[in-house]
Amino acid sequence: MNEASLRRIEPGDEEFPEVLSKIAPPVEQLWVLGKRLDQLGPPVAIVGARGPTAYGLEMAHKLAADLAALGICIVSGMARGIDAASHEGALAAGGTTMAVLGTGVDRAYPIVNRQLYKRIIEAGAVISEYPLGAGANKHHFPARNRIIAGLSLGTIIVQARSDRSGAMSTVKFCHDYGRDVLAVPGDVRSELSTGPHQLLREGAALCADAGDVLEALSQRLAEAGMSRFGDLESRILEALKGRTANPDGLASTLEADPRLVARALGRLELGGVVVRELVGYRRA
Repeated sequence: MNEASLRRIEPGDEEFPEVLSKIAPPVEQLWVLGKRLDQLGPPVAIVGARGPTAYGLEMAHKLAADLAALGICIVSGMARGIDAASHEGALAAGGTTMAVLGTGVDRAYPIVNRQLYKRIIEAGAVISEYPLGAGANKHHFPARNRIIAGLSLGTIIVQARSDRSGAMSTVKFCHDYGRDVLAVPGDVRSELSTGPHQLLREGAALCADAGDVLEALSQRLAEAGMSRFGDLESRILEALKGRTANPDGLASTLEADPRLVARALGRLELGGVVVRELVGYRRA
């Protein structure tokens, strides 16, 4: 543990997320290990089953990676399964991620995620309202879920049972706090699809890719100060007016690094603003 990055923050501190002082019950303190919370980007949560299928793991990892590449901070609970895959996806994309723990921040729980815990601290932060040394008491985790819901602009559910699930308890807090809920559809034969499908019937936004998240949370992201696209993306869109071009051609026209142009095109494609064809990219 890097002692230099360990700190206790409370309402009124510059780094403390003020939204957490307005939920019920309010958060009165946070222990933080890692980077400053106010520098991690707009937070979006991804949660789900601890025993997911390969499909669930793949969807959680890809959604997290694509959103993290856009500058969104992926929030989850560092549990086995969907939580861990979400953190891993954000890290794989070189983005930021935040783990909300049901133990003290000095304890990697579950122990199988010890290496993941260390990597999250380096690229983001682990946080908890519980003091150092606090163990994994059963009642800590529902309380932890309220922080995930309250902290995030929206929560994506990837595989969960409708009748008994920590992810579904997080959804209840989302409803209580007026946060958006998105659900990834799944195999109708799987019990792990019952939670997301119930949410979709009740009005949750369907989430098949990062573009769906940007659309559902566009107003909240804008209010959080996240510009949808940067200068390079804007220049690419201008260059694509009335024409189709490949990445190398755009890089030459814009006198820009081809690697940066390729990444910007990927972000624009995720956002549904450009379409990739055989001969190159065009505006949607």
